[in-house]
Amino acid sequence: MKILILAPYPKSIAPSQRFRFEQYLDLIKENGIEYEYHSFLTLDAWKILHQPGHFFQKSMAILSAFFKRFRLMFQLSNFEKVFIHREASHIGPPIFEFIIAKVLKKKVIYDFDDAIWLPNYSEHNAKFNKLKMYGKVNWIIRWASVVSVGNQYLKEYAQQYNQNVVINPTTIDTENYHNPSLFRKKQNQKPIIGWTGTLTTAQYIEFLIPVFQKLEQKYDFEFRMISNEDPKFPIQSLIYQPWSKETEIQDLMQFDIGIMPLKDDIWAKGKCGFKALQYMALGIPAIVSPVGVNTNIVDDGINGFICSSEEEWYNALSTFLENAYTKTMSIEARKKIQENYSVQSNQNNFLSFFE
Repeated sequence: MKILILAPYPKSIAPSQRFRFEQYLDLIKENGIEYEYHSFLTLDAWKILHQPGHFFQKSMAILSAFFKRFRLMFQLSNFEKVFIHREASHIGPPIFEFIIAKVLKKKVIYDFDDAIWLPNYSEHNAKFNKLKMYGKVNWIIRWASVVSVGNQYLKEYAQQYNQNVVINPTTIDTENYHNPSLFRKKQNQKPIIGWTGTLTTAQYIEFLIPVFQKLEQKYDFEFRMISNEDPKFPIQSLIYQPWSKETEIQDLMQFDIGIMPLKDDIWAKGKCGFKALQYMALGIPAIVSPVGVNTNIVDDGINGFICSSEEEWYNALSTFLENAYTKTMSIEARKKIQENYSVQSNQNNFLSFFE
């Protein structure tokens, strides 16, 4: 069998792609399945996409990407199935998905891990937002042979348009990548509370600014934020660290506890708990908001904490800073991911899409 993989971004760049399907590519090959990977954007286009300005360069990059996608449509006879992650093109109607599924009658495996039918865009690309056409997601779901989603909320949404929907959780390679035994943890001079994500999702930290300011009056700690841009929050303990794929795991390993606050809105319900998965896979207990799949991943008081109010967040972080949790919590955190959210535990489920 030979399959075509269509993704928005170049390989090894976007977390959504890396932890939804890219880490299964070797497994696909081992099971006799050939594949070709085609991203919509080139690496150069991706680098300028979220920068302010560059409107002309962005426009030319999108036009070039469309041309390459159309040219690829003439090669589809070489493939038995087409795996589409999120969308075949960044903007416009689902032209390519229609050609693939309805004109050329190819079986489509459609995969997504967020509430991508809702408007969500960077302020740097607001001019392109009107061309995004978020409603195309519903059509792609209809045309797919099988739909792969990250959690129950996304499954219930997709089942409005297609009954063949399978939960394929975002997973972690706990043996070859998120494996604490492969890295050396430095001895921290003070406790480190950690968060990782993009500047877009850093908005969820704003809720905790008063909590951190209150904690700083009593405890000596560091709040380390790993991101693509410095959020510049008024938190004295905040240390910004630029994200790097090369040092990602080593940087995360320095956290003593990881946090994942969320607002209880429709967009957040679609999230697949990726931050918590990363923390816990490395044996780092997680403190999370009770939104979406988070309450399935974290067992309160066993491998982390589940907090709603400012008071609950303050108490949980205080408990941690006073060393009132044991090494058992770290062991339980990694165990939960290995057994339920690892590549190894989910590989048969993923391979079933290509049977």
